[in-house]
Amino acid sequence: MLWSGWGDPAKAAPLPDAVTGLLRDLLGVTRREEGPASLDAVEVPASPLGDEALAALAACVGGEAHVATDAESRVRHTRGKSTPDLLRIRAGDVADLPAAVVLPGSHDEVLAVLRACAGHGLSAVPFGGGTSVVGGLAPDGGRPFVALDLRRLDRLVSVDEVSRTATLQPGLRGPRCEALLNERGWTLGHFPQSFEWATVGGFAAARSSGQASAGYGRFDEMVLGLTVATPEGTVETGRAPRSAAGPDLRQLLLGSEGAFGVITAVTVRVRPLPERRVYEGWRFPSFEAGAAALRALAQDGPRPTVLRLSDETETFVGLAQPDAIGSAQAPAAAGCMAIAGYEGTADDTAERRERAAAVLAGLGGELIGAEPGERWAHGRYDAPYLRDALLDAGAFAETLETAAFWSAVPGLYTAVRTALTDTLTAGGTPPLVMCHISHVYENGASLYFTVVSAQGEDALAHWDTAKRAANEAILAAGGTISHHHGVGTDHRDWYAREIGPVGLRMLQAVKAETDPAGVLSPGVLLPVR
Repeated sequence: MLWSGWGDPAKAAPLPDAVTGLLRDLLGVTRREEGPASLDAVEVPASPLGDEALAALAACVGGEAHVATDAESRVRHTRGKSTPDLLRIRAGDVADLPAAVVLPGSHDEVLAVLRACAGHGLSAVPFGGGTSVVGGLAPDGGRPFVALDLRRLDRLVSVDEVSRTATLQPGLRGPRCEALLNERGWTLGHFPQSFEWATVGGFAAARSSGQASAGYGRFDEMVLGLTVATPEGTVETGRAPRSAAGPDLRQLLLGSEGAFGVITAVTVRVRPLPERRVYEGWRFPSFEAGAAALRALAQDGPRPTVLRLSDETETFVGLAQPDAIGSAQAPAAAGCMAIAGYEGTADDTAERRERAAAVLAGLGGELIGAEPGERWAHGRYDAPYLRDALLDAGAFAETLETAAFWSAVPGLYTAVRTALTDTLTAGGTPPLVMCHISHVYENGASLYFTVVSAQGEDALAHWDTAKRAANEAILAAGGTISHHHGVGTDHRDWYAREIGPVGLRMLQAVKAETDPAGVLSPGVLLPVR
């Protein structure tokens, strides 16, 4: 992955002239004179680890070949891929640099590394694809930490075709995982926007949700079992698909973001590879009308596999089809774009599509054909590349997301838009705020906001103020602080308020038992005690 941006550097592309003109005229964006620093120019201090600690780590993972302290390896494991993360690394800021990168090759080696870290006063942060956008890879605590890179744990361990389950190692990236399952006639059905780079372990640790969640479910709904390494030993969960034997420890470990342990194996539900995939576009006169139609399908069916709705601003800009932005194919008419997708057998796909179309049309939707849906499917992983191009052009672009019950969604939508618009405008960088519903449930939905503004004199300070205001608005309007990005360090304080003081103490007690020395991701998810 590009060290100072997202994904494959070969896929990076400049913004179309029409978009740069719009940014200039609408938001006052001007290209910054200085570009991002080059990797060679980044000043990287020597690793603070002494020979004894390095030798201990190497002994855990089969030798020095699996411990890296060189500048490039450490820079590439510094922070994640949020816009503030990228702005800092582009400026050469390596304040959150790991002391070393350690690559274990088995569960037992992970256990050994955690114990070595405890013995040498080090912290450890699990590292999968490096795609965190909530500060999940930048621990607090003030002591040296190692990035525990799980890329060597990248196997499909087994497939149980009778039970329709598969056991996966955490370092498997999304495309490789899907390819291995497809070879055997199965699919996981998990396709988040980070799919090309994120890993199975990250999906579980951050409670990920894929773009086909309406049909396949969230990742935490797919997980049937976990193996987790902690400084105190191993935790195994998932003896059966469901159990009444006490609280479900899977749900405690899912979403724990490496604070309680390191996931070393995940057993998931798999589905037969679909015979057919069809995506199409619909237009609604307003976001309110489109949301009502999505709610009808989510509650009463038939439920498409993919179901999402862009608001008026996002539709006008064309963000529902990132590869069409600035082109003749970008939507021009008023209203809101919805994407409905169907995957499964040919008969099931046709039947659900026909019934869903009747519901959507009956609630004011206009079918605009397959092209918008296919363009969305083709460009579904391109938005982060667009974000990098916006940064290069002098714009600031960032996202945040939340979720609420259906009755609270309209108020939540208004509150967050208002908070972002007012604070950024007051800071001298009036924004363009876009939103879409990307995940639907019988009882509620998620809201995913994209914010674009000029960078201004201090983009990080402007965004910090706006982000805090948005977080406050989310809690006040009855939303959750995160639907699928996670908590990390960025949402930690608001998460503590969301779960309350008793809930916080419960989780702190769990951490005290699994990680008494505070080795694992200090300050991530929970404040350092």
